Amino acid sequence: MKINLLVLRCKELAASKQFYELLGFNFVKERHGDGPTHYSSQDAGFVFELYPLAKNEALDNSRIGFSLNGIQQVLSHVKTVSRHEFNDRQIYIVQDPDGRKVELSEQ
Repeated sequence: MKINLLVLRCKELAASKQFYELLGFNFVKERHGDGPTHYSSQDAGFVFELYPLAKNEALDNSRIGFSLNGIQQVLSHVKTVSRHEFNDRQIYIVQDPDGRKVELSEQ
């Protein structure tokens, strides 16, 4: 089994797009039918989409994690909330513009 889709609802769509581009994602603008304009990426081998948060829609409390190359470059642009070691790997917890915890580790 593998992940094939991840959709995040975002209060500030442009800020979220910029944050996830820093992690290495490239997005294209999409709109399906009369749905909202959103951003989509297939860079990580699955579809990762950023949608605007609808009026009166509650923000979720999801946590996602990415392993990436050049993590120190990314960490120099974001605030690390916490850090711990797991299986001899440094895990950094940062927050996206909506306050979701994002777990980062070196690939």
